[in-house]
Amino acid sequence: MAGLWRVLFGSIVATFLVVSGAANITAAPFPSSFTVTNPASGAELWVEVLTPTGWDGRRLPTLVLVPGGNGDSTTITSGGRAQRMADAGFAIVVFDPDGRGRSGGVEDYGGFIHQDGLAAIIAELPNHPAVDRSQIGIVSNSYGVTIAAGMLARHPDLRVRFLIDWEGPADRSDTGGCGGAPAGHLRNVASCDDESFWHEREAITFIGSIRVPYLRMQSERDHVQADVFHAIRMVNAAVAGDVPWVRLNNERPNQLYSLADLPTMLPERLDRERDRLILEYARELFRLDVRS
Repeated sequence: MAGLWRVLFGSIVATFLVVSGAANITAAPFPSSFTVTNPASGAELWVEVLTPTGWDGRRLPTLVLVPGGNGDSTTITSGGRAQRMADAGFAIVVFDPDGRGRSGGVEDYGGFIHQDGLAAIIAELPNHPAVDRSQIGIVSNSYGVTIAAGMLARHPDLRVRFLIDWEGPADRSDTGGCGGAPAGHLRNVASCDDESFWHEREAITFIGSIRVPYLRMQSERDHVQADVFHAIRMVNAAVAGDVPWVRLNNERPNQLYSLADLPTMLPERLDRERDRLILEYARELFRLDVRS
């Protein structure tokens, strides 16, 4: 919040200096990073907006990248990944949820506190000079879909155009090691019968209630799960719910699938080009005109 107010203040100062004749003095450039207060926890959340190299000051279509697992923004910025995505003509927003990286607060494992923090960040983004408020999309990585889908379902009035979900787990069977599943980074965090915990942290609970287009990206071999059934369950739940447009990879929109007759998933060679596909899908979805 404080950083964004500095942006606005800097713009006011610059205008005053030009009007007063002191045009040789310019305001400081806007901060690429700032903090937003999470109203659910009071924690200050660290946010960064990356713009194309040589950005000319125009507002840009904006992608908010939600980290996976218990990761923070460095899982997205490391190796220059986020900057390369920005250089394709986007404002790329990364952030650290409560209890991670440079943010305050306590780890919430994708629950309501994390979801409300993401909502607060998105509500502030239109104040940033690089962000086109009419073109904000969300891209979730793996378990980040729980934060993203929960936020969209619980904050339907936010101006978000779509959700792109890369291989997000559906429920406690995927993330808690429940039902005999071998994987799950939350398997030692809560018991499988802790309904109050899982009520906030199963993406399949929320996905049918989001009011924006939903695109699921899924490769033949999931990065964590032993099969791709969770992808089918997420897509089917979205189609059966109130989601205005749903698609799996490049399949026809709004289809229901059988676990006994799986559609073709992305080949591994394309999964290795994940960011290129994300940007292609984002451009398509920004052009999509769908009403909920």
